[in-house]
Amino acid sequence: MGKRTRVVIMGAAGRDFHNFNVFFKDDPAYEVVAFTATQIPNIEGRRYPEALSGKLYTKGIKIYPESDLEDLVRRRKVELVAFSYSDVSYDHVMRVSAQAQAAGASFLLLGPRQTMLRARKPVVSVCAVRTGAGKSQTTRKVCDILTKAGKRVVVVRHPMPYGDLVRQRVQRFAHLADLDRHECTIEEREEYEPHIVRGSVVYAGVDYGAILKRAQREADVVVWDGGNNDLPFYRPDLHIVLVDPHRPGHEMSYYPGEANLRMADVVIVNKVGTAPKSGLERVLENTKALNPEARIIKANSPVTVDDPRVITGKRVLVVEDGPTLTHGEMKYGAGIVAANGARVKEVVDPRQWAVGTIKDTYAKYPEIGPLLPAMGYSARQVHDLQRTINACPAEAVIIATPIDLRQLFEMSKPSVRVCYELKELSPGALRRALAPIIAS
Repeated sequence: MGKRTRVVIMGAAGRDFHNFNVFFKDDPAYEVVAFTATQIPNIEGRRYPEALSGKLYTKGIKIYPESDLEDLVRRRKVELVAFSYSDVSYDHVMRVSAQAQAAGASFLLLGPRQTMLRARKPVVSVCAVRTGAGKSQTTRKVCDILTKAGKRVVVVRHPMPYGDLVRQRVQRFAHLADLDRHECTIEEREEYEPHIVRGSVVYAGVDYGAILKRAQREADVVVWDGGNNDLPFYRPDLHIVLVDPHRPGHEMSYYPGEANLRMADVVIVNKVGTAPKSGLERVLENTKALNPEARIIKANSPVTVDDPRVITGKRVLVVEDGPTLTHGEMKYGAGIVAANGARVKEVVDPRQWAVGTIKDTYAKYPEIGPLLPAMGYSARQVHDLQRTINACPAEAVIIATPIDLRQLFEMSKPSVRVCYELKELSPGALRRALAPIIAS
């Protein structure tokens, strides 16, 4: 085959596998010698399996912690480092680039032409400039509009393959029992369950070419439900991107969020009702500068609490969505909005009662502050989350995660569930944006 370019793919168990599958896997010009992993606990030390690696990789490909990057480049004589994960600052991307180059390798960011697959059915993608901007409720709203218009909708979710990669190659979720059958983590349940209860079929996994072939057989429209601020894996016919006025400027300083914004057909400025005026103005100004042709829709994600009496005047523990607080860097979410609206007495800081892997999460992300991220990437972590909640001396718990954690374990104190849905300031704006898809 001649000399092959030796490659390390940097990832977080998602985009990295997709980039390998569609760009590197069958190309004899490249030899992928390793993956590195970050962001998600306990995903390094595995191997991208032989059964998924193709004929050029008969022993699979080992996955190392990202901290081993420079050593890998030097020891394995790596010539190219392909950066393949999302929701990171430009400063972080260039610092990693410096590490790769200092060790002797070139640095690569693969783009849409190399990585987006074409579908036979219309594709609507929902992405964002940062995680925690409101993709989930927007995707649900898009699915509701399309379903009411008579379209068969299939959701394809950005990958979260944290278990057995061969078993997770193609996953289909049509019933809640499928979540147990596939041994889903809390993060997976948060993304899949809201679609399932609305009657939508969800696909996810590792091989997004095989997933697309199956999904479009039963769909009139494929809805790409993005993760982090990553680009879609399928070429969209309508690309919807959310920006967050609570984090103004991030739309121009995080990878690949700015690329999403520049590519967008529709930009949703979410959380307008709770954002400071200066943040809203800055986000709108930046959006118009980067993408003057995009249709802009302003929206809120109003928060509702199932029984506010449980928390009013009480000392409460607030449990927020995990990724939003960790690499999403949000200082608060729907739980704090609900706490303020219910006039709680105090938000209890849970950090001194954190145990095990939850304690480790606070050590890795000290900026989280007095909130509890709903981490649940393993059975042990779910158990540690339960122990932390029950040990915290609060009078009540605010569950501000996309699923009800009480379905997974018992809590020793009263609790309430917080829900949030997308609401456009101009009713019908999103349906009008979807009109060409509905007419197709």
